[in-house]
Amino acid sequence: MYDIEKSIGFLLAKAHQRGWALFSEEISRFDLTPPQFSVLAFLWQQDGLTQTELSEKTQIDRTTIGGLLDRMARSNLLERRPHPQDRRAHLVYLTEHAWSLEPELTCLAHEVLDRFTAGLSESDKQQLRQMLETLRGERKTYATTAA
Repeated sequence: MYDIEKSIGFLLAKAHQRGWALFSEEISRFDLTPPQFSVLAFLWQQDGLTQTELSEKTQIDRTTIGGLLDRMARSNLLERRPHPQDRRAHLVYLTEHAWSLEPELTCLAHEVLDRFTAGLSESDKQQLRQMLETLRGERKTYATTAA
C-alpha cells in the first residue's frame, strides 16, 4: 500500500502550502502576494533588471511575470524604463514607495520564516536549505510556471 502521507512530494507540497498561506496572510495587509514580494526582493538586491531577468530569477514564466509587473506598476511599486542598448526591452525599477517598504517587508519575511521553521534547530534549517537546493536543481526558466 502506498502511504501518501509519507510521500516526500506530498509532504513538500503541504509544507509549501502552509508557508505560502502564512506569508500570504501577513503580506496581504500591504496588498501584496508572495510572487510580488519575490519580484520586490530581487529588485531590492539589483534594481534595473529586464523582464526576462526577473522571469529567470523568480522562475515565473515571461507571460505571467508581464501581468504581475503591470499590476505592480499600477500599484506604484515599480516602473519600466527603456533599455539604453535594446529598443525592444525595458528595465524594471522600483519606485520610492517600493523602496520605503523594504525594511518592514524584509523584517516581516524573516518573522514569518521564523514562525514557519520554529520547530527546527539551526542545524536542521541549514540541512533543509541544502536539501531543497539540491531538489530544486539548476536554476532555469520555466515555460509554464504560474504565479
